[in-house]
Amino acid sequence: MRVIAGTRRGIPLKSIKGMDTRPTSDKVKEALFSKIGPFFDGGIAVELFGGSGSLTLEALSRGSDSAWIFEKNPKACTVIKENAEKCKFTDELHIVRGDARSAASKLAKESIQADLLFLDPPYAKEELYNLALQFVEMELLTDHAIIVCEHEKQLALPTSYGEFETVGTTVYGASAITIYKK
Repeated sequence: MRVIAGTRRGIPLKSIKGMDTRPTSDKVKEALFSKIGPFFDGGIAVELFGGSGSLTLEALSRGSDSAWIFEKNPKACTVIKENAEKCKFTDELHIVRGDARSAASKLAKESIQADLLFLDPPYAKEELYNLALQFVEMELLTDHAIIVCEHEKQLALPTSYGEFETVGTTVYGASAITIYKK
C-alpha cells in the first residue's frame, strides 16, 4: 500500500495486521480518485473509520488543505500517526481516537465543514453509513462536498443522503464504492 499520486506519490504506508481493518487497495484508491478528480479541489477531508488513513493521506497528497480522521482502535491510530509522519502531514492531519458516531458533534464544535467525506465502516455494521445523513442534517458538508462510501458490493445504499444524491457505484471485487454529490 502506498500514496498513489500528488506531492507524496510513492511513499509506502503501513497498515495494521489482522482482520480489524480492510485497507483500500491501491487499485481501488487510484480508481476512486480518478472518478472524483473532476469534483475534487482541495478543502477539508474527513475520514470516518480511518484504519491506516490511506484515503485521507491520498487526499492530502492530492491537494486537501487539512483533514480529520476518526478511529477508535488504538493500534490503528498509531499506524495513522506513523503514516502521517512518514508523509510529513502531521500539521495538516487531526487524528481523533474515538467512535465515529461522535465525529459530527466534534466537528460542529470546531465549526468544520467537510469538502470530502469518506465512510468505510465495518461491513457488518450497515447502519453506520447513516452517519453521512447526520453530516448533511448538521450542515457539516460544503455545497460542493463529495461523500464516498466503501461497502460490500451486495449492500444497496440509499440513493441519497438529504440533498446529496448518488453519482454512481462501481464494484471492485467484493467491494464497491458509491459516490454522492449535491
